[in-house]
Amino acid sequence: MKFGVVTFPGSNCDQDMIYVLGTILGQQVEQLWHKDQDIKGCDFIVLPGGFSYGDYLRSGAIARFSPIMKEVIAHCNKGGYVLGVCNGFQILCETGLLPGTLLHNSSRKFICKNVPLKAVTKNSSITAHLDLKKTYTMPIAHAEGNYFASADAMKALNDNDQVLFRYCDEEGQVTDASNPNGALENIAGITNANRNVFGMMPHPERAADEELNNTDGRLLFRSILNTLVTA
Repeated sequence: MKFGVVTFPGSNCDQDMIYVLGTILGQQVEQLWHKDQDIKGCDFIVLPGGFSYGDYLRSGAIARFSPIMKEVIAHCNKGGYVLGVCNGFQILCETGLLPGTLLHNSSRKFICKNVPLKAVTKNSSITAHLDLKKTYTMPIAHAEGNYFASADAMKALNDNDQVLFRYCDEEGQVTDASNPNGALENIAGITNANRNVFGMMPHPERAADEELNNTDGRLLFRSILNTLVTA
């Protein structure tokens, strides 16, 4: 599988993602620049974390108009796969490829720490091989990770089994106390109705290397590969 990782002005997790996909997981990786007009034959596009365009206006609001995004949207509409992490999730919401938006954290502070979360569905390639009874620890680093959507959109997400991850405590209980940013229903990640576009605020690429003493994030990438490459 050929992955494409997009770099926007202000991206700061692109090289981490490239390292994990290419060096740790041994996949072919193409570095895509925000001004590129094609995705160079990539099967799976990743929009990494960072502060695209300095987070002016709203996070992801300017990146949504980068030339590469026209091709990313076309790729999605043809059934191609896309993952947005942190700022990438914000960009996907700005494009309308995912429902809802990411508001300022309820604490009004930037949050950078490890948090537990749990997968709540196996009905997606990114969670298909995860244990729904297990908690996974991953870093978050954001000021606008408070997921919000209309009541109708929330109903559709739940009815269609589109919620991927929820923040929880160490025992896997989804509680108000375990919600780090005020996200509705502790949502940490979602997918679209066609299950080919994924967005999440936690950083799996920052929890994928043995040297970091945490490889929980690697399991998400393995799930994608085990589902899509062997399909």
